[in-house]
Amino acid sequence: MTILICACVAFVAAPIRAALAYELVPDEIMLKMAGADVVIVGEVHDNPVHHRVQRDVVAALEPRAMVWEMLTDEGAKRINRKLISDPEKLAAAIRWAELGWPPLSMYLPIFNAAPDAPIYGALVPREAAMAAMDAGPAVALGADAARYGLTVPLPDEEKSAREAGQMAAHCDALPAEMAPVLVQIQRLRDAVLTRAILTAIEDTGGPVVVITGNGHARKDWGIPSFLARMQPGLRVFVLGQSEAGAIQGTFDAVLDAPEVERDDPCAAFHKATD
Repeated sequence: MTILICACVAFVAAPIRAALAYELVPDEIMLKMAGADVVIVGEVHDNPVHHRVQRDVVAALEPRAMVWEMLTDEGAKRINRKLISDPEKLAAAIRWAELGWPPLSMYLPIFNAAPDAPIYGALVPREAAMAAMDAGPAVALGADAARYGLTVPLPDEEKSAREAGQMAAHCDALPAEMAPVLVQIQRLRDAVLTRAILTAIEDTGGPVVVITGNGHARKDWGIPSFLARMQPGLRVFVLGQSEAGAIQGTFDAVLDAPEVERDDPCAAFHKATD
């Protein structure tokens, strides 16, 4: 059963949390996380409260490794305590400006919460994503594709739901034939994230904290379903983060935050079709 708790200012001010350093995550959730081998913390990428929650989780758990959706494997290998202490050099070293994520300042507190933890990057490079568009995710992942289930077609109901979700995410402005392709790329990204998590577990023994979007974190068809297939004995805890109560998928717990004011993401699509 998913637990929904508000991570807003009123909750932070609650007296029971006043003396604690990590005020956005309830004790009962933090205790459950502390017993896991893998803790996956979802986000809406541009919500600063979500990143504060991630910082608190990392600082409290002191993981032996972290996996980031936002970083390439090559960029992640460059990161160390010294680089983290210099945000400009860090941004240059990992080519943050080229990757298209929100400002690095949102994520810096997460880096600083565990500056000595090895970081594993799981961002699918653009060329691999393009290969997945042309030939499918199994070809892009390579020899591991069958083990990760990428050669197995999705159940019809899940396939339809995921395709509809991709169309909605792109403002229903894409050609219908693109929806299955985008679903396949999403599966590839889930598999690459899973592979990075398993490598981190093998290298360090865990626990591992994963920083990723809610879509990859969801238990019903995201990273946890891949982990259950690949290493069913792992203890996995998944925290989703909603905005104004809105989130899709299933999670072990959900923390809610106010919705961020942002421009209409569909405006550009609508303008293009006017």
